[in-house]
Amino acid sequence: MTVMAERTSQMSVEEFETIASAAPETVTLEFINGRIGVKQVTDGDHSTIVSWLTRRCMQSRPDLDVYQAQGLRVDTYRQGRAKPDAVVTPEAHFAGHGEWADPHGALMVVDVTSYDSDTDWRDRHEKPAAYGQSGIPLYLLIDRDSCTVTVHSSPDPLVGGYRDIHTAKFGKEVCLPGPMDIELDTEILKSYVR
Repeated sequence: MTVMAERTSQMSVEEFETIASAAPETVTLEFINGRIGVKQVTDGDHSTIVSWLTRRCMQSRPDLDVYQAQGLRVDTYRQGRAKPDAVVTPEAHFAGHGEWADPHGALMVVDVTSYDSDTDWRDRHEKPAAYGQSGIPLYLLIDRDSCTVTVHSSPDPLVGGYRDIHTAKFGKEVCLPGPMDIELDTEILKSYVR
């Protein structure tokens, strides 16, 4: 179950981090656009998709690391905190960083939609804006509701979001441009949707 609090503009980032550090392992909290979000616990198909993508990245680019559950300090205007499903970086990039790392140096962030009521707003609107504003080169959204893969590229830090957005149905080849330079055959993703 996902719960999204009303605007909490009076909450500081430090207060959020204190709350997040006390949350049980079954809960993932994020703080984007002044709102606390609770992400649903992932299911087996969700985790399998992240594992599949990790293998593809490591096979194509062994010089990269794929971090799961690495928190990022995003959205410079509101000092947001996001936990994407995966963050792709050069090898050992986050070594020595804490729970909430600066996104500088991240090559791509990845989210896989959950079957919850907040996915539309969180994964399709708030996160691309926050990641683009933070200057992360790529945002990959694997959308199990629409059976699509969307590649957001060419971040626009001034406006927020990305200038280039390409969506493909599961089963199509998808090119991860720029710093990734990887082709993904997404046929297998059809097996991991309800």
